[in-house]
This record gives sequence, C-alpha cells and structure tokens, in this order.
Amino acid sequence: MITIYHNPRCSKSRGACELIAGTCNVAGEPVEVIEYLRQPLSAAQLKALNAMLGGPVREMLRDTEPAYKELGLDDATLSDDQLYEAIEKRPVLMQRPIVVRNGRAVIGRPPERIKALFD
Repeated sequence: MITIYHNPRCSKSRGACELIAGTCNVAGEPVEVIEYLRQPLSAAQLKALNAMLGGPVREMLRDTEPAYKELGLDDATLSDDQLYEAIEKRPVLMQRPIVVRNGRAVIGRPPERIKALFD
C-alpha cells in the first residue's frame, strides 16, 4: 500500500501523484490518497508519520505559511508535542506531499525524492 498525503492545489503534490502513477508504481500497488486538509491527522498520527520520516518534527512544518509566523512556531523552545498540536489544528502547516510505503516515508519536495521509496 502506498499512501500519499496530498493537497490537490499544490503542484509538487500533483507531481508526486503523477510520478507514482506513471513511473514508480510499476507493480500496481494499491494507492490511498489522503487530502489531509479535508481529513486532518491527529497529533498521534502525525507522530507516527514523522517516525517513518525519521527526522525532526520541524521538517514537517511549512515555515512559509502565514500561520507559522502567526503562531510563533519559529520559537526554538517549543516542544515537539506543541508542534504536532499546531499541525493538528492547522493542517495547512504540514509539508506536502508526504508519501508512505513499506513503513518508510519521504516528503516529496521535489517529487523525485519519492523514488527512494521504490529502490
């Protein structure tokens, strides 16, 4: 199963879906596309997703979103839990797309990074 956390308004996210459909998914694995703005993830789901990404939670944040500055998320003293809660409440803060396959995940910016899940 391949899961794509997707924003259809984002060109990088659309590019990731096209890449998976056109080149990467040669085995025809089932693909689940989750529009995370319509189906926000809970803090617990975000933690699990970040564990698969294998990096700091800050890498999941879109620091170019106005909400990032509004909420003061650039404050280095904020805990991971506070950052997860911020993404839970404002899903627009989550990087996109995020693709999950076989217990591993990557942020598809640029979309070509997704190919690592298929090596």
